[in-house]
Amino acid sequence: MNLWAALIVVLAFWGIVYVLFGRKEEGEEGLAVEPFILMWRTKKLLGFIDRIAQRYKRLWKVYGTIGIIVGFGGMMFVFYMLIKSALIAIRAKAQVAGVQLVIPGVTIPLWYGLIGLIVVMVVHELSHGIVARAEDLPLKSVGLVLFFIIPGAFVEPDEDELKKAPLIKRLKVYAAGSMANIVTALLALMLLNYALAPIFQCAGVEIAQFDPDGPAIHYLREGDVIVGINGEQIKTVEDFLNFMNTTKPGQLITLEVLRNGKKITVKIPLGKNPNNPEKGYLGVYPSQRVVSAIGHEGIILPLAFALYWIYILNFGIGLMNLFPLIPLDGGRMLDETLREFFPEKIARPISFAFLGIGILLLAINLIPAIRNLIG
Repeated sequence: MNLWAALIVVLAFWGIVYVLFGRKEEGEEGLAVEPFILMWRTKKLLGFIDRIAQRYKRLWKVYGTIGIIVGFGGMMFVFYMLIKSALIAIRAKAQVAGVQLVIPGVTIPLWYGLIGLIVVMVVHELSHGIVARAEDLPLKSVGLVLFFIIPGAFVEPDEDELKKAPLIKRLKVYAAGSMANIVTALLALMLLNYALAPIFQCAGVEIAQFDPDGPAIHYLREGDVIVGINGEQIKTVEDFLNFMNTTKPGQLITLEVLRNGKKITVKIPLGKNPNNPEKGYLGVYPSQRVVSAIGHEGIILPLAFALYWIYILNFGIGLMNLFPLIPLDGGRMLDETLREFFPEKIARPISFAFLGIGILLLAINLIPAIRNLIG
């Protein structure tokens, strides 16, 4: 789905929402509808959160303390990486995006992206709520929110009580969300590497895309899987690239290709490699095809892709949430720490400086991504 089609779908959705619900005012529970904001609150899950928090209270207190360390460490890491990628973008005249937009069906796969985002939201907000209750801070409600196209979940603490709490308790609550995302990302990565990776086998090179100026576009199709060239078995992308490095322009090669489950033979005369005219050129963008050594690919492969996107989104969003920019958790951690240890006349200018630098860094890193999206 391209950007304009996605925009039409989103606007149609909001039109239907307004027709069905009109504008509902925000309340303690139930549905609230504002322009491009849909929010649903409930108190029914508060008991569940409280039971988990109280049953393992000491564990959650230690978890929250570790979260503070991870939070400030992640904050410095994200700040450093955004500065580094901003400098790269400036040198490349804003052709390289340092931050990617997360839009299921547009910039990431639709269903795997939605699964990953749901996991991000659930573990993030549950962690906030559980740590708050472990620190004896009251919660008002939990719920779901949709802001234009950005889905979200929330656990709503009692802000008055949160403001009165000692700094260490507040920092634990703020850091808990990203801590949960990072832990979830690491668990997903461990499952991928140690449970699923050992049962995967490389089984050829799938054609993901064509160079329109290459010869392959006239002979092959997207989704074809190259399993052999000139009698040599091709299992990995590395095998494919190593073979192509031995070819010459004009050379006729014979490909063994899997197409719709059937093996066919295709002969293709090679063109000139645009990066090295002395080497042959097929004009395909290859991706690794893997299969399950134990079968059940209809279950195992989707599970692996889901875990991959759970890892990518939890790690990326968890770290970005630690960026020292209000209203992100990292911004609240930094702001309240500064106000705790410095007088207002010093803390406030420092907070504003981080705010200005943060907005500038995000703009530099996001502009290339927006340009690429618009096309």
